[in-house]
Amino acid sequence: MSKRVADSGDGDAPLKGGDRPEPMDVDGDKDMGEFEDEFEDEFESEDEIFEAGVDGRPDAEREAEERAAGAMDVDNGTFIVGRNKLEAGQHLAPDLTTYEMLHNLSTPWPCLSFDIIRDGLGDNREKAYPATMYTVAGTQAESGREKENQLMVMKFSGLSRMQREGEDSESEDDDDDEDADPILESKSIPLTSTTNRIRSHQIPSQDPSRPPTTLTATMTESTDVFIHDVTPHLASFDNPGTVIMPQQNKPLSTIRAHKSEGYAIDWSPLVSDGKLLTGDNDGLIYVTTRTDGGGWVTDTRAFQGHTSSVEEIQWSPQEVSVFASASSDGTVRVWDVRSKSRKPAITVQVSDTDVNVMSWSRLTTHLLATGADDGVWGVWDLRQWKGGAQKPSPIASFNYHKEQITSIEWHPTDDSMVAVAAGDHKVTLWDLSVELDDEESKDTAGVKDMPPQLLFEHISEHAKEVHWHPQIPGTLVATGQEFSVFRPIPVVYGIHGK
Repeated sequence: MSKRVADSGDGDAPLKGGDRPEPMDVDGDKDMGEFEDEFEDEFESEDEIFEAGVDGRPDAEREAEERAAGAMDVDNGTFIVGRNKLEAGQHLAPDLTTYEMLHNLSTPWPCLSFDIIRDGLGDNREKAYPATMYTVAGTQAESGREKENQLMVMKFSGLSRMQREGEDSESEDDDDDEDADPILESKSIPLTSTTNRIRSHQIPSQDPSRPPTTLTATMTESTDVFIHDVTPHLASFDNPGTVIMPQQNKPLSTIRAHKSEGYAIDWSPLVSDGKLLTGDNDGLIYVTTRTDGGGWVTDTRAFQGHTSSVEEIQWSPQEVSVFASASSDGTVRVWDVRSKSRKPAITVQVSDTDVNVMSWSRLTTHLLATGADDGVWGVWDLRQWKGGAQKPSPIASFNYHKEQITSIEWHPTDDSMVAVAAGDHKVTLWDLSVELDDEESKDTAGVKDMPPQLLFEHISEHAKEVHWHPQIPGTLVATGQEFSVFRPIPVVYGIHGK
């Protein structure tokens, strides 16, 4: 990931997210800057509808013009990142009409990894604006300034929805709230190394009046894994005057079992007290468990089987002792933590290149999604993984992205929706419920190699991770050169149609 100069000032001070980007015409054709609604005019009769045709002109006139123009291809005006090139002086800007919410927020250093924290503001609050959310992230400071790295506990607030043309606000106060700039507040925990991956876990409180205990596990370039309690940091945002003491910034535990750095880390969703898996570039996987006394114990007997680095780990959402790992050796392996041999139960070659990321569906638990270094991502039915020499095939596979897949995640409440981030600066949303008939083309709207399952494409520079917000349906957060918080309009996302 490319670096940028850190902003000066206190790391705990609120950071302004800045203005939304202005829309522009990326292909230089000023006549293509806006798209008309073909159903905008109100026709008085069926005769007039037939007379007007699809673009407001008689069909005969339109068809004659098309013949004279040489039957232009329908995708001549479609700019596709990774396929088309910008001309000198041009730059990309999003089509703001396709977003219900879009905000970009910057941190002192870019973040390779982040996680969204569940909060007490309620579920299904997609209509509540301006939105608020809480996240944790780890920074990637430039070479020579590693000691400036931080674990950032953040609150994003003032996340307003897009103002549509012709909309009338009910009051000036409501209008001010809708148009307010987003605010990023942060509490920083000093780290001396880049964060490769960070994941959060919440331990339910025995007292309903108190919030859960929120833990983070941070894998760093230093090979150490740090477990922190960020509960007081989160609480401080909504309790003015709260002071975080130096002792509260210290890790609860430091895992030193790894001899090389790593990226693979996951908390068990079925062990409320906390059970953590970590994998490194030596191909070794360790399990760390919270004891009854509140301490942490790492089993020094590593799980071994991969012939190269472990890139991703996912606990089974259904079986408390089962997990899967993905590796740069091109395999996904399924393990049982009760195994005395510490060897995988099943090994499947899913790619000829590195398998970078993986997501295990929590709704349909026999589905596993993987993303590889060649830009291909696919979905696998674990019921077909029997072991042995027979190699299963993915039930869905897409070669749309032109660079390595950097993140993949199933929607938390819709088992057909998947979000994917890649090194081609794109975050894409997919609907796997869209199926192709034999006679159907794999093109969409005449655009070559545009899969019908592709719902939405969002540009995020150096996109590294993307997560769905579990409490704001249809809302996503991506990290790259900066944080991007967005929600496509409902007709794109299809939230009301599911």
